[in-house]
Amino acid sequence: MRVPLSWLKEYVDITLPVDELEERLTLAGLEVANVEYVGVEPPASVRFKKQIKPGDVVTGNGHIVWDKEKIFVGQVVSVEKHPDADRLTLVTINYGTEEPLTVVTGAPNLKPGDGGQKVAFATAGAMLIDAYADAFKVRKLKPGKIRGILSQGMVCSERELGLSDEHEGIIILPDDAPVGAPLADYLGDVVFDIDITPNMIRIASIIGVAREVAAITEAPLHIDMPTWQTSPPPAGDYADVEIIDDDLCHRYTASIVRDVAVGPSPFWTQHRLKLIGQRPISNLVDVTNYVMFEWGQPLHAFDYDKLLARAKAIGKDKVKIIVRRADEGEKFTTLDGVERTLDADVLMICDEAGPIAIGGVMGGLETEVSDETRNVLLESAAFEFINVRQTAKKLKLPSEAAYRFSRGVPPRLNPIGNVRGAQLMADLGGGDIAQGMIDDYPRPQPVIEVPVTERDVQRWLGIDLSQDEIIDILQRLEFDIRVEDDVIWATAPWYRLDVSITADVLEEIARIYGYDAIPETLLADELPPQRRNWAWELEERLRDILAAAGLQETINYSMTAIENYRKTFPDNPEDAPGPEMFVTLANPLSQERSVMRRCLGVSALENLQRNLRYTDRMAVFEIGLGYRPELGDGVLPKEIRLLAIALTGPREPGNWLHGDDSPMDFFDAKGVLEALFERLGASDDVEYRAESAHIFGPKAAGVYLNGQKIGNVGEVHPKVRAAFDLGDRPVALAGLQIAPLIPYIQTKKHLHPISNFPAVKEDIALVVDEAIPAGKVAALIRQTAGANLKDIQLFDVYRGDPIPPGKKSLAFSLTFQSPTKTLTDKDTARLRRKIVGRLSREIGAELREA
Repeated sequence: MRVPLSWLKEYVDITLPVDELEERLTLAGLEVANVEYVGVEPPASVRFKKQIKPGDVVTGNGHIVWDKEKIFVGQVVSVEKHPDADRLTLVTINYGTEEPLTVVTGAPNLKPGDGGQKVAFATAGAMLIDAYADAFKVRKLKPGKIRGILSQGMVCSERELGLSDEHEGIIILPDDAPVGAPLADYLGDVVFDIDITPNMIRIASIIGVAREVAAITEAPLHIDMPTWQTSPPPAGDYADVEIIDDDLCHRYTASIVRDVAVGPSPFWTQHRLKLIGQRPISNLVDVTNYVMFEWGQPLHAFDYDKLLARAKAIGKDKVKIIVRRADEGEKFTTLDGVERTLDADVLMICDEAGPIAIGGVMGGLETEVSDETRNVLLESAAFEFINVRQTAKKLKLPSEAAYRFSRGVPPRLNPIGNVRGAQLMADLGGGDIAQGMIDDYPRPQPVIEVPVTERDVQRWLGIDLSQDEIIDILQRLEFDIRVEDDVIWATAPWYRLDVSITADVLEEIARIYGYDAIPETLLADELPPQRRNWAWELEERLRDILAAAGLQETINYSMTAIENYRKTFPDNPEDAPGPEMFVTLANPLSQERSVMRRCLGVSALENLQRNLRYTDRMAVFEIGLGYRPELGDGVLPKEIRLLAIALTGPREPGNWLHGDDSPMDFFDAKGVLEALFERLGASDDVEYRAESAHIFGPKAAGVYLNGQKIGNVGEVHPKVRAAFDLGDRPVALAGLQIAPLIPYIQTKKHLHPISNFPAVKEDIALVVDEAIPAGKVAALIRQTAGANLKDIQLFDVYRGDPIPPGKKSLAFSLTFQSPTKTLTDKDTARLRRKIVGRLSREIGAELREA
């Protein structure tokens, strides 16, 4: 919400410097995201770090200072035709000096014979924006001859002053602009850009911010309720209103403004709208925007004559506004010219001939105001905020009006906004207002009264305030107060829809008292016993290990689409989990994010799909949740902590000196897992079994820990790669359940001294069945050799003569070392016989002789 300080000052006295007011607002919960200085010098505390000079490009409107010695309010004395150019004129300007100055201009809104207009006038040496540069480039105004006539100044457009992109004509100021005054004093401004949290929608208006400033600074407010001048016949003679679905529309008011003339708004209206970021359109449309930003009440103007023509077309003599739910499948064309198909949850504003607007979201094309509009039906209503939010999101129709309606507009504001809007339309359009207001109010706004005590304040906020101090703060916020015994009963102001319980009142006390003034306190009770969070420690340990292995952590969306899971079942899509196996979002932002993911593998593939267009190598991991409704309690799904690893691209990043550009594959992913388990101390308990899975091709394995399957590793099936547009390069994936690894993080690690005795290396070749994995053989060797076996490496796998069919030869390099003595040949031979004997008994292994 952009808040011009000049507009704010109409409703509250500003007694603080700009930088101090910015800080006070932010500390009170109105976070000022940016302060824009429009033509005025910022305070020393926030002054621009470098002096702006000609040729600089400024980063937005209002970032130049209007020199008070060189840019003034001027008045046109005369306009004459240039003697040597058809499109140029000579303009004589009085800018408060003894002698007026004549300058050359090509402005189309000054014509020979004109005089008396008030303009923005810059003399030589002024710093302005170059109107013809692509960016907001600063230039210094220099005197010069234009077609033989010396020009030592300029009448300025909005762009040249940094106000907007408009430079088709010069600025024509109001008649009351003081001639000779520095333009910075007359038109300069400061604009606060305030971030609004959903519970503070009451400040989405100038008056709402004014109330907050008054409460924070204890400055007086100057807010008068709008009034209007009306004349017979009454508005009820023109139209009726009936709310059918009052659960979605709590109040609907309408007024009739007659005989208006549509045209541009006056300068002051347009200037204020531009400062808050709105584009002026016409006086009627501008009024609806002006009142919305002034009071926070969105308005909608219907062309009354079009409504009456629709009524007469069906044999009616009077307009009737009907507020109802849409019929399922009903079609309606909105102001943007798009025909939309509606469902029964959408609230419609209708007449007896059909729909004319979507309640709280957008009006209809058929009844919009235009340059030919002469009579207006002005709507001011209150809608159920959740319905408006859902409708705007469903139809993809965000707007400033929907932004406010979707957070709550109080019904008691409706007639205030209508009176203000109708009178402004009459003033700016030269019309008059029909007597009275049409008002259907089936659900009166409740009065909310909340109790609070000194004890509540001390207990919840940790500050000691007396009853009088609490009452003072609440009255500054315009709460009505009554006291019974020690209880303060605070009645929320009518414009506050966010107050319903004691905690809401305490929050207001804390805001106005000042969060920065609340003292720091230590916990008075004994600290609770510290218990280690083993699951969290394991995840942090996994992150450290994988990052050290060269992988980068990613955080992917927890939401995905069922269709992406079907892609991972290329050969049997009917085996893919159905909708009942997913947690489905009731109101997804898009169909691509409609269900909660079951595993992290699909998220990893989605990540690769998005990022491989920018890089040729990715080595990433994610630790997150998978959601399994079938394992839950029937109400909530079971959330499983998972780890996913994805590798693709060259094995090493290439450089001019060296680098392995062969693609990463199954063995790289398996190697990462092996390093992970080794660092956790789980290597001896892990086994890899050749297993196929729907997402993988032939290179795949199941990962088992102590005989229990905890995950998979493999190369993604080519059809799956194609479905995710991952190209021809191999993609290796690994996925693990994390919980089974927790015992390994709980186990204390014991350090052993380095042996002073030499190591003995021996090779052993074993013939085993083809189905027996090498990992199982290595594990049996480790268990059998005991502590004296320091290292084991598989260095050869052989199939063929003289190895029988169905068999393979596995050759291991063994390193033996004792901590207490030098191992002899007899010692290692004994260990060797022990190893061969156990392998022979348990897996039928034979020692290969040659």
